[in-house]
Amino acid sequence: MGRITTLRDLIGAIKDKASLSKAAFISTPQTISLRLAVLRATTHIPSTPPDDHHISALLSLGDSSRCTASGLISSLMDRLHRTSNSTVALKCLLILHHIIKRGPFILQDQLSIFPATGGYNYLKLSAFRDGATAFTWVLSTWVRWYARHVETVLSTSRVLGYFLGSTTCSLEKDKQEERISAFLNHDLIRDVDSLVGMIEEICKVPDPRFVEGHKLLHEVISLLNNDYLSTVNEILSRLGELNDRLGCLTFGESIELVCVLKRLEDCKEKLSLLFTVNKPSLENLWVLVSELKEKIEKLKAYKEDRKLLTWGKYDKASESARFVKKRDDSVLFSSGRLSSNKLALLVAE
Repeated sequence: MGRITTLRDLIGAIKDKASLSKAAFISTPQTISLRLAVLRATTHIPSTPPDDHHISALLSLGDSSRCTASGLISSLMDRLHRTSNSTVALKCLLILHHIIKRGPFILQDQLSIFPATGGYNYLKLSAFRDGATAFTWVLSTWVRWYARHVETVLSTSRVLGYFLGSTTCSLEKDKQEERISAFLNHDLIRDVDSLVGMIEEICKVPDPRFVEGHKLLHEVISLLNNDYLSTVNEILSRLGELNDRLGCLTFGESIELVCVLKRLEDCKEKLSLLFTVNKPSLENLWVLVSELKEKIEKLKAYKEDRKLLTWGKYDKASESARFVKKRDDSVLFSSGRLSSNKLALLVAE
């Protein structure tokens, strides 16, 4: 297997040089720099993540104009969809993740609306397979999961109105936090539901033991850890607001919130195995989730008791309210004194 892997690496290096030469030969002056930047950042070299200076150069290039940013995203997606190499696919996904985390806004914007005709980003890697070796077959599992995770980050960011965990959107995020108190209950629960979906997707990560000694996957886990902490902070801010207005939630909203909280609690054990990080925000999250569930149950019981009390008073009062005046007309009215399935014809006094 070692020899096959070495031969595969050699073939990959030859492909990289051929791709660079081809791009320089057939590309137009407007697109050559974009193609070369993508190729340099997504080489076939296994286990090694893209060089940071190549990523920085790519991000800087995408900040020049909307047209350039659009072309760069198209080149990157073309590279991702054409390759059958798991290493190249993972590097493409890593770059997309870096664009979300620290890319210029103009580049993030073009990513969020790709493809231009549909306005919905779908990476189409659910059927990705690299069967060259047993190792690349397992690595393909990571490619499929990582593509779903990046898609989930993008879809959740659309719900929030800014890119989750992005350094360039911190100002918009601050404005959003100030407006949370003005959100409708439905909007807050919708946000929490989407963010819990992020947590659930994180929990589907393949066996993390496979990461040991693999620098490329280690980079993926590092970004995943940042996504996890960012998501926890977003959930905390919204649950804190919901906690302050529990008495204003409708019965349906309370049930919906409890269901979301239970989904989140179901992830707790898996998260503790995946992440060893110890942050106050994580402890605060689980304490708040537990308190919210307990308060909602007590509130439901209180409202049900009041409803029973109200209905009891109504039943006693209704015994003396069997006659209804409606001018001089007779009306049909259900009578509690007669058999339950009959209607009594009552005449107004």
